[in-house]
Amino acid sequence: MPAPTGAAQRRGPFRVGERVQLTDPRGRLHTVTLHPDGAFHTHRGYLRHTDLIGASEGVVVQNTSGIAYLALRPLLADHVLSMPRGAAVVYPKDAGQIVTMGDVFPGATVVEAGVGSGGLTLSLLRAVGDGGRLVSIERREDFAAIARGNVETFFGGPHPAWDLRLGDLSDVLPTAVEPGTVDRVVLDMLAPWENLDAVATALAPGGVLVCYVATTTQLSRLAEDARSDGRFTEPEAWESMVRGWHLEGLAVRPQHRMVGHTGFLLTTRRLADGVEPPHRKRRPAKGSYPVAEDGAPVTDPELWSPEAMGERETSAKKIRRVRRELHVAPEDLGPQGPATGD
Repeated sequence: MPAPTGAAQRRGPFRVGERVQLTDPRGRLHTVTLHPDGAFHTHRGYLRHTDLIGASEGVVVQNTSGIAYLALRPLLADHVLSMPRGAAVVYPKDAGQIVTMGDVFPGATVVEAGVGSGGLTLSLLRAVGDGGRLVSIERREDFAAIARGNVETFFGGPHPAWDLRLGDLSDVLPTAVEPGTVDRVVLDMLAPWENLDAVATALAPGGVLVCYVATTTQLSRLAEDARSDGRFTEPEAWESMVRGWHLEGLAVRPQHRMVGHTGFLLTTRRLADGVEPPHRKRRPAKGSYPVAEDGAPVTDPELWSPEAMGERETSAKKIRRVRRELHVAPEDLGPQGPATGD
């Protein structure tokens, strides 16, 4: 049987075009892309890429000043944090939670909206495998092009399970999948509650919706709208924080820095059609649901504006730089996106 897509990229000697992670004696990481004429320069000498091309993974090489570097292929988490990006990426700690708590399994049909730079896409493609299907929907052509470049760099070419499309989720999803055929949906966007109807239509009964949001106001709005929709189970939400530890003999202590809050994750599951969700028996605290003088819920359109949510525009200069680094031209993605999947 043929090896799964990308498996060959993780084995064997270093090749031209591969990304290699160099660790210096102080533990600092440097990622380089191998080129026959390339060199890794620091203020303390340089290291020619030809010293690495054809070498085994795990070797130690020295630069012109005699400084030793350990050469390894970046792990998925390392690759995501060091790869070229136009938009912020979902951190590996959250991507791992999404794959595990969302129960993304081999062969699954998964929809991802808000592709960004493709960091989460790599984890989802790894999880569904060649026999699954990942439909990634991105509104911005420049972000989609960068994501495609990062995915193809990591897997060594197009992934057979990936279907990258341009447009809004509510418009693209009905044309990309049949109703009730999607196993998992992952949303990383400013206002995921606006797409709950499209998601509920696409998800199979028992399917999982996972949303990644940045603020408590987004989290509250999403949870209440999911409850009001009536087609989802009671939502659950959490955040994760990762703290490393310093290990030196008996000096074992927490590191001074940690990966703290990056975002909130919310999961809920699709109910069968015609089923009414069980009534919640817990009593909300007083003031949990603010109302106006006439008793109507308080809503403020400005509360949900992109500026209020902290959305920052990526500069055109940064997008051009990342495109050049990934060798992605503007014309590489047409109005409908590339036919990289089915």
